[in-house]
Amino acid sequence: MKKNVFTLNAPKPVGPYSQAVRAGNLLFISGTLPIDPKTGEMVKGEIEEMTRRILDNISEILKAESLSMKNLVKVNIFLRDMALFQRVNGVYKDYFGENPPARSAVGVASLPKNAEIEIEAVACYED
Repeated sequence: MKKNVFTLNAPKPVGPYSQAVRAGNLLFISGTLPIDPKTGEMVKGEIEEMTRRILDNISEILKAESLSMKNLVKVNIFLRDMALFQRVNGVYKDYFGENPPARSAVGVASLPKNAEIEIEAVACYED
């Protein structure tokens, strides 16, 4: 069984996809851009601000399912400029404690809406 997940506290999808989908005990969170859910506009500024916006958006999607960042088991980060990785990592570590999820970081040529960064994640429901 699959269940689509939606919250007004995260950006509305910009295409034909769900913010997240629950399948069994896993929650698959779609690629998330640095969009302010209140305005629907991309966050301007430094990569740190963009990263925070995305992680806050992911946190809101998790909250909609009574989960938290502690439930994340895998995160994929897509960056247009891998030279920004250490700066992204500086923000990223503030969202996770001693047991961070598995993670990949990939350099890409382009992203939707000409974004600098996109993050997708997978969370696990507790039994």
